[in-house]
Amino acid sequence: MTSIQFADFNNPTHASAILFLLNEYAKDPMGGGEALSDFTQANLVKEMAKRPTFHAAIAFVDSKPAGLINCIEGFSTFACKPLLNIHDVVVLAEFRGQGISSLLLKKAEEIANSLGCCKLTLEVLEGNKTAQSAYIANGFAGYQLDPEMGRAMFWQKKL
Repeated sequence: MTSIQFADFNNPTHASAILFLLNEYAKDPMGGGEALSDFTQANLVKEMAKRPTFHAAIAFVDSKPAGLINCIEGFSTFACKPLLNIHDVVVLAEFRGQGISSLLLKKAEEIANSLGCCKLTLEVLEGNKTAQSAYIANGFAGYQLDPEMGRAMFWQKKL
């Protein structure tokens, strides 16, 4: 049986599930292929708990952690409303193909609606066709304002 629960960062079961799921995702090629650092593992959940604009939900299958969605509230200046950025979507390999990503995305949409958000945003790797298919099936599409200017690109500068 699958259940999706809002993450309680002060709940030891949830904290353990978050770390386990994110570490498995980090070790996956789509997550960078390396385990989380010792520093991250020691501090992540308590840092998440400090941020009131951070929202997460955990999927459990028969009480085993199976998936996770981490979201961070942002703000759309064009709409003058909050938005919710989906930062991580994790489904362990053994649970893929069971609709868990759709359940997690629906939970993110529920969170966004409760916050009065104008949209959900996320980024996905070009080579992650499986995730792209799941996102398309759940109503997501590439972002562009003007087709002549092309699609938005996600860039970073590490500090």
